[in-house]
Amino acid sequence: MAEKTKRANVAGAPDVQEAADRWLTYLAVERQLSPKTGEAYGRDLDQFLSFLAGELNRLPDLHALMGLKPRDFRSFLAARRSEDVGSRSLSRTLSALRMFFQFLERRGYGKNDAVRAVQLPKLPHSVPKPLTAPKATALVDSAEIAGPDAPDWVTARDTAVLTLLYGSGLRISEALGLTREDAPVGGRDMLRVTGKGNKARVVPVLSVTRQAVERYLRLCPYQMSASDPLFLGQRGKQLSPRIIQLMIARLRGVLGLPETATPHALRHSFATHLLGAGADLRAIQELLGHSSLSTTQIYTEVDREHLLRTYEAAHPRA
Repeated sequence: MAEKTKRANVAGAPDVQEAADRWLTYLAVERQLSPKTGEAYGRDLDQFLSFLAGELNRLPDLHALMGLKPRDFRSFLAARRSEDVGSRSLSRTLSALRMFFQFLERRGYGKNDAVRAVQLPKLPHSVPKPLTAPKATALVDSAEIAGPDAPDWVTARDTAVLTLLYGSGLRISEALGLTREDAPVGGRDMLRVTGKGNKARVVPVLSVTRQAVERYLRLCPYQMSASDPLFLGQRGKQLSPRIIQLMIARLRGVLGLPETATPHALRHSFATHLLGAGADLRAIQELLGHSSLSTTQIYTEVDREHLLRTYEAAHPRA
């Protein structure tokens, strides 16, 4: 059965609209990008085409796109920058446009290399901001404090989610994307998760995580089929990431945690604490699901910074 073409809501002439539809379908089916990534790329393209429409006083068609110069792309980026759009967002937008024009060329719509002549914006150098082991543990153990009036099953659910984030290094989307049949219960010490780009990996599950998930399932008032979401909201639907984000925001104030204490900070903490305990960088790469080792290597800088702070605080001549 043929894959249904995805519809792109972009500010382009019919021929550009058709090309954009085919591009988004290509990203979803052949490149297997996540729906959220595809939606973000679609928005990036629409913003660019809307900018061109304002410059041309008409919806841009393929002929107009093939005639663009590097200065046209730079003008668009400058306009977005004036709206306080950051370098990371601009870099993603330009990457999306490069992919789109490459798609146009490969599918025979036309060729224009102008976008390749535009440099990606320089990104500010930053490193992950993990929590210390005591603070990460306190955060995981404090779900009841965040919602003292919440039903027991909700508190158990939140604890299970936090334990998965810190204990197995999951992204919040990965944890909330688990189904009932994925649940690490009954002695299962490994968990198969699907991450970015629909890439699957296997991660270990701590006994404390299994116990937390088992307690949640015992208390949960809803019946689940094997394919139902593992973590449910109070109305029985799939739990929203926003619920976990708000819970952690409340706990930041109660526990005196920094603003950088987020669901993703628990994943950073998982990697940093493993590295600090002597884990192999390649093993951490596999556990996190990073496609490139260079992405994982940034944690060595975090660990080095921690080592230097410890040295300066402890050495008598520091």
